[in-house]
Amino acid sequence: MADIIKLLPDHVANQIAAGEVVQRPASVVKELLENSIDAGASTIKLIVKDAGKTLIQIIDDGKGMTDTDARMSFERHATSKITNADDLFNLTTKGFRGEALASIAAVAHVELKTRPEGQDLGSQITVEGSKVIQQEPCATPKGTSLAVKNLFFNIPARRNFLKSNNVEMRHIIDEFQRVALAHPDIAMQMYHNDGELFHLSSGKLKQRIVGIFGGKTNEKLVPVKEETDIVKISGYVVKPEFAKKTRGEQFFFVNNRFIKSAYLNHAVSAAFDGLLPDRARSSYFLYLEVDPGSIDINIHPTKTEIKFDDEHSLYAMLRSTVKHSLGQFNIAPVLDFDRDRSLDTPYNYKDKFAAAPQIKVDRTFNPFENVAPPKKGVQMPHFEKPQTEGWEQLYEGLQKENIQAEGSKLTYESEQVTGDLFKSGDTAPAGRAGGFAKAEATTYQLQNKYVVTTIKSGMVIIHQHRAHQRVLYEELLKNITLASSVSQQLLFPLVLSYSPSELGLLLQLKEGLENTGFLFGSIKDETLEVTGIPTALTEAEVPIILEQLLSDLENEVPDVGFSQTDALAKSMAKSIAVKTGERLDETSREHLVNSLFACKEPSFSPSNRTTFITITSDELERKFQ
Repeated sequence: MADIIKLLPDHVANQIAAGEVVQRPASVVKELLENSIDAGASTIKLIVKDAGKTLIQIIDDGKGMTDTDARMSFERHATSKITNADDLFNLTTKGFRGEALASIAAVAHVELKTRPEGQDLGSQITVEGSKVIQQEPCATPKGTSLAVKNLFFNIPARRNFLKSNNVEMRHIIDEFQRVALAHPDIAMQMYHNDGELFHLSSGKLKQRIVGIFGGKTNEKLVPVKEETDIVKISGYVVKPEFAKKTRGEQFFFVNNRFIKSAYLNHAVSAAFDGLLPDRARSSYFLYLEVDPGSIDINIHPTKTEIKFDDEHSLYAMLRSTVKHSLGQFNIAPVLDFDRDRSLDTPYNYKDKFAAAPQIKVDRTFNPFENVAPPKKGVQMPHFEKPQTEGWEQLYEGLQKENIQAEGSKLTYESEQVTGDLFKSGDTAPAGRAGGFAKAEATTYQLQNKYVVTTIKSGMVIIHQHRAHQRVLYEELLKNITLASSVSQQLLFPLVLSYSPSELGLLLQLKEGLENTGFLFGSIKDETLEVTGIPTALTEAEVPIILEQLLSDLENEVPDVGFSQTDALAKSMAKSIAVKTGERLDETSREHLVNSLFACKEPSFSPSNRTTFITITSDELERKFQ
């Protein structure tokens, strides 16, 4: 039998390794930023074009590399961070595997320029698909400049699976923010298509948070700080009244490395228990410092998941620390009851003792005597005897009038039986599903969740929230497509604050929002001015709807076109639709029933869930057999 196991060629092995390290342009950004930080850079500049598909360039002022080190950095498993297996359990740097540059160079065109301090000339290396094309001396500033061009040029299938530029850019911004928050002492800049997105100066953590998420964030932060033998906790949590429905502003850092931990997130949520609005999530920027030997960060390729030796202790400490900070800064309720100052002892009487009141009792008083003997100096009240003669005349004729009045209000149930719930001429209009006629029968609301009405063949039970979503979705989709919506002008413009990334997302959806009835004024300085809203909304609902829209579109921003319009209509319909548990009057119920069966697709909600069910008379009859 012939041998069938063979060694893979180097270029194939490198492409397979690249699949673990380089999943999308944001993965390249993460690896290169971490390399610059490990190099001791004090200033880092990130330049991106076409969401990283055309160019990703990192420029830093770190210690640079010699000619030999620059060449060795593109080899697999070549690293300066570890020398033996024991070093894996005492890591203090970002990168350590030695596969980042090798994996990136396997799927892109890479150009490296680097010069260490003390040398006049640096080194320039050009690599294309793991092949070194050129290496020569060059004049370059101290530090390293690495440009990654034409990502996945040799793997077309991988490039075709990339999302739109908006989605990929969102992931790049997320990675940039995570690295920037972990190292506020490093000045960082970011440019996209020759436009500056971030310009962050070195400073304290609070300044970095405000620089990334906007000036309005300053008033939302509550400091958190605690130090024990196991862990040192610091950072900030956001006040409960500013909680959002999104998970965007939730950051955990362990030894200055961003991580994701559902277990620790539950600890923070438990500290906010009872303080957050319905369906809102806590926001936080928390930094944990632990012994590097007590964690394992090599359990996931992206290094965003780590394993702790004692998770239960960390959970308890984190929960207690956050809860203590909320109480210390009067965010959470404490056992300190408000007192009424009017009950306080006046200052002039603070040293006096309270005198016992004296009570005088008339021991000779007899309540059964006709006339009690008056005491000396006491004036007894005098009562006149009421006149009771002729009292029967006051009620003459009253009984007769009551009998006549009661008789005039009596109604009798008709014995006539209605044979049809609808008019004999009613039929379902063309295009309506299921042959439903216009609702003229009485409607009922069940558990403030379902609307029950009757048809000729039985009864219909409608889910009010899903049905209203369908009605609003088709109406909004029509308004956005035809731009025929009606707006109501606000007397005083509504000014809302958003982070730069959220504001950029709203700007992409501005045209669609305007077609639904929104009108916008100035958009600057991280604020959005709303001057008009759709007629179906109130001013108080506008922030809630826009927040829900950002929550729905944050991770997967659709391309410009129908998919974006469809996502906008779905999100707004979900926000505006009548909620489960809301009481509807008879007119609203009938209008909902008629509007639903006038839709093109009344059977399903925009999220493809059933809006109503029918129960026939035969099915009801079988229930009673």
